[in-house]
Amino acid sequence: MRIISGKARGTKLYTLEGEVTRPTLDRVKEALFNIIQNEVNGSIFLDMFSGSGAIGLEAASRGARKTILCEKNRNAIGVIKKNIEKTHLDVILYEMPYEKMLEKLDEKIDIVYIDPPYKTDLAYESVKKLLDLNLLNSESLVIIETDEEERVIKQIDELEVKITNKRKYGRVHLIFIKKK
Repeated sequence: MRIISGKARGTKLYTLEGEVTRPTLDRVKEALFNIIQNEVNGSIFLDMFSGSGAIGLEAASRGARKTILCEKNRNAIGVIKKNIEKTHLDVILYEMPYEKMLEKLDEKIDIVYIDPPYKTDLAYESVKKLLDLNLLNSESLVIIETDEEERVIKQIDELEVKITNKRKYGRVHLIFIKKK
């Protein structure tokens, strides 16, 4: 896994050993950033459930004005810190559950990447929390990574959001949503 573009281009990243996280594949990350490339520069970017930090660090490398990473797993936090040090990128790391982190934020987020553990309701719950705390504006983009597209779409259907794009890469689905 590596940083694909920007200031830290080519930097190889550390990954977490074991089954606790599953890193977003470089080809999925590259496709994602090709889709959102015009929105990243100058944005406030939030990478929830950061794992190794690869998505948020990619955003920082590509010129996000402010990048926020959130992770509660101790082992993952250690990997993120090593990756921040290796890339020399300026990011904010919250070492806590996403709910507590969201309650600390006091500004609207431009882009939110949500890659929670699969087989959970955390995608739905985190989007609901973002809406409840009024952290999104009408232009904010939320991207959910999942392997259960139908289930996640059914869950978020009851929220005040609209799907603007969907992509599939092998078993990985990216669902792009905005506030209604």
